[in-house]
Amino acid sequence: MKLDTVHEGGGLCRTIEVTVVQRQAPQLPPVTKFSPVADESETTGEELYIPPLNFAMVDNGIFRSGFPDYPNFAFLQTLGLRSIIYLCPEPYPEANIEFLKSNGIELFQFGIEGCKEPFVNIPEDTIREALKAVLDVRNQPLLIHCKRGKHRTGCLVGCLRKLQRWCLTSVFDEYQRFAAAKARVSDQRFMELFDVSSFRHLPISFSCLKR
Repeated sequence: MKLDTVHEGGGLCRTIEVTVVQRQAPQLPPVTKFSPVADESETTGEELYIPPLNFAMVDNGIFRSGFPDYPNFAFLQTLGLRSIIYLCPEPYPEANIEFLKSNGIELFQFGIEGCKEPFVNIPEDTIREALKAVLDVRNQPLLIHCKRGKHRTGCLVGCLRKLQRWCLTSVFDEYQRFAAAKARVSDQRFMELFDVSSFRHLPISFSCLKR
């Protein structure tokens, strides 16, 4: 507290009390060094299941994704796969080969080059052979994948959708959902012109046709 004298007109004066408030700096919480959160699998004792990039279910017994890696193996085991439809020309990694062998999974490789527009060349004969492997129920459950699960996988799934009598708008919507900003006009053109009439004699057992 502090006393101040104030002079007023007429020679009078009066004394007032002035209280001085001491401002204190706000109390900040102590700075702690960042430490990464412990893996949930370590704290709960349960194994984590991590799906591959762009993973999705296409139909009963048919799945799609980007290239699966070691962290995805535990998840893939839960699918009970019989086959993998691999759409890249590069050799399959040794770790993936070992995973297939230890789980009794057969590998079907249909090498399609991953080119960018305007140099995209989608081999129709290769897509047809891959589609035959997908339709063979002896190969199901199966996983279709390329590198990112966008273009080559998208084209094969799109041709499958035509066989399932999807309209082109729905086929393109699904393709674009996975390809996003990387969607290619050439891919969509290929799916539009793909003739599925040669597959009509094959038995159709897709869930979307069971009504």
